[in-house]
Amino acid sequence: MNNATIDKMRELRLHGMLRAFRDNCESRTHEGLTQDEIVAHLIDAEWDERNNRTIQRYIKNASFRYRGRIEEIDYVPGRTIDKNMIQRLVSCDWIKKGENLIITGATGAGKSFIACALGHTACVHKLRVKYVNCMKLFSLLKIAKGDGSYFREMKSLERQDLLILDDFGLKQLDGDSRLFMLEFIDDRYGKKSTVISSQVPVSKWFDIIGDPTIADAICDRIVHNAHTIDLKGARDVSMRKRRGKNSGQNLPLGI
Repeated sequence: MNNATIDKMRELRLHGMLRAFRDNCESRTHEGLTQDEIVAHLIDAEWDERNNRTIQRYIKNASFRYRGRIEEIDYVPGRTIDKNMIQRLVSCDWIKKGENLIITGATGAGKSFIACALGHTACVHKLRVKYVNCMKLFSLLKIAKGDGSYFREMKSLERQDLLILDDFGLKQLDGDSRLFMLEFIDDRYGKKSTVISSQVPVSKWFDIIGDPTIADAICDRIVHNAHTIDLKGARDVSMRKRRGKNSGQNLPLGI
């Protein structure tokens, strides 16, 4: 009878329930439990299985650069990271309100890692997240403009609950790129959240964007409702190098 039950669970794809049922049969831990308790245990196991699969799908779709976790953020003196602020961001209320986050700091200071860690937390809350490198994104949109997929790509960016734009400002935006950015930032304004990580302080973003009118429109939609994290620390003591020294190898992680 158990074999028939197992076959039916497998056919119905009740993988969590199947694993719990097998464990109970092998360990006989179900003895002494009421029928209600056994059913609740099996349902909980299936719920956990499906919930974990859903979260993993959100994480996979986000395409994070780093597998960052909030608990791995290093609050060493000198980084000027407000732990209380990070914990408030972990709640993801700011994402649900459509607020933004700006992370600035020198190369290797840990901007990307913190952005990915917060993005991972958003996935756990079952929010749609997408991580993109700015230069690669603008190149992709230029190609999309030519092959007819531009509208689909822009709708995809608009749908994300949290869009992480990494390495903004490595080079000045050209005419197409600044118009692309204005369009998807305007589409998301007040509805969805955006994280921008940059080596360039906000005060110099006008120079990076180029056109004063477009720069004013972009910054107005990003900065006025944005939380900010300004990471301090000299380039020669970057988090990548600190981690590399501690582990004996130069790992590409900037926590």
